[in-house]
Formats: sequence, structure tokens, C-alpha cells
Amino acid sequence: MTADNEKAAPRPGDSYVQSFARGLEVIRTFSSAAPHQTLTEVAGRSGLTRAGARRILLTLQTLGYVETDGRQFRLTPRILDLGFAYLSSMPIWNLAEPVMEGLVERVKESCSAAVLEGTDIMYVLRVPTHKIMRINLGVGSRLPAYCTSMGRILLGSLPDEEVERRLASATLEARTQHTLTRVEDVLARVRQARDQGWCLVDQELEEGLISMAAPVVNRNGRVIAALNISGQANRSNAFDMQNRMLPHLLQAAQSISRMVGTPRT
Repeated sequence: MTADNEKAAPRPGDSYVQSFARGLEVIRTFSSAAPHQTLTEVAGRSGLTRAGARRILLTLQTLGYVETDGRQFRLTPRILDLGFAYLSSMPIWNLAEPVMEGLVERVKESCSAAVLEGTDIMYVLRVPTHKIMRINLGVGSRLPAYCTSMGRILLGSLPDEEVERRLASATLEARTQHTLTRVEDVLARVRQARDQGWCLVDQELEEGLISMAAPVVNRNGRVIAALNISGQANRSNAFDMQNRMLPHLLQAAQSISRMVGTPRT
């Protein structure tokens, strides 16, 4: 193992609690694809032994985050406390929601806010109008950054070398016939989004879905989130959506950015 690898791989000690890290890995094994799991399944997905996974599951059960019918385990609603702790610690989302609701009222399309998490975007707020996607989205949902408008805005806040590193570690699959799957092509769109201050993605994530995004910045000019609106191609093509809705989206993103940049007493 090289010195760099030793530095990158955390070890148990005063600054790294391995049992806590393993507990988080167990929680992350649960998803929409695996809402209920046996002990063996949790152990397999987390890379732990059955004994190790069992200790963690029983601890989570004692704390009220997991329940079991004797064979299968599942998360309880209490797990939402962990996510809401983040949301409640960021007053921006309380400020952003009325602005997003106003945007939805003006453009008659759904509006979302997301942050960058590795190679994905994570939804932190969503104001829907009606269901336009096959994917069921809510707070905490993840989508790949490379083929989403918010993802390209958020990637654009990073240096090119970091964008390339993240794209190289992601699986760039063709989700539709329009999806860009070459790192250099996605990087070019990320640069375009960075330069123009907004991004439009036309049916790359899902057939028929068009989305536009703009950055939300803090008082130091750092991008801290992305705001988007999504519509259907059979109602409004990309050109029409850009002409009619982009000014409203940019205005909303700027309004939230001003709120973030205003000191609160």
C-alpha cells in the first residue's frame, strides 16, 4: 500500500470510529429497491459478517431506527430525524420554499432544489405540480449528476480536474437515446453551464423530460445548491421552455441567493 493510499483510507482511532462507520453502512443498505432485508442480505450489502451486521441492527432496533418481524429488518420513520437534522440546520430551505412555490405558480411546472453528493445530486426540497416522471422523487432522492441539469450546474462549481475525476468514477450509462455518455462530452456541457449560469437538459435522464437549472450561491459567491424546473416535451419543447421559463427560474435562484447572503440577526 502506498503512502497516499494509507492517507486516504481511514483507520480506527481517535479520529475515526469504525463501529459508527459500519452502522452508517448498514443504514445505507436500505433503499427503495431493498426496503426489507434479512440479516444475510444486510451483511452482504454492507460487507460485514453476519455477527457484525446483527449487532448493528439490534443496536438500531433498540434506538428505534429499525424494526423487525423476526426475519426481515426495515427502517422506521424515525430514521427521517437524521435527514431533517440537516434540513433544519440550514435555514435556506425554509426561506427557499415560498420562492419555489411562487415559481411553480408562474410556470406551472415542478420545482426542485438539490445539492451535490459525490457523483449524484440529492434532493433537499421539492414543490411538485403533477407527476411528470416515472421516477418517484422526494427529499433525499438521488439522481446521477452527469445527465441532470442540477447535476451539471453543481459540477460546474468544481474545478475541471475534479469534475473529470468524479465523472471517471461514475457509471455514464445511456438512460435514453439522448444521454451523453463520454466524459469529454459531459465536461463540455458542464463548462457551458458554468459559463452561462444556467443549464438545460433535454431528455437525457428520461424520455420526454426537459429540465432547466440555475445555481444558488452564498454571500461568498460559492454555489451551495441548484434550483430547477422540469417539464414534458409533449407540452413544451426545449426552445419554448427556455424562452418562457428561464427568466423566472433565474429570478427565483437569485432571490434565494440574496436571502442566503443576507445576515440574519
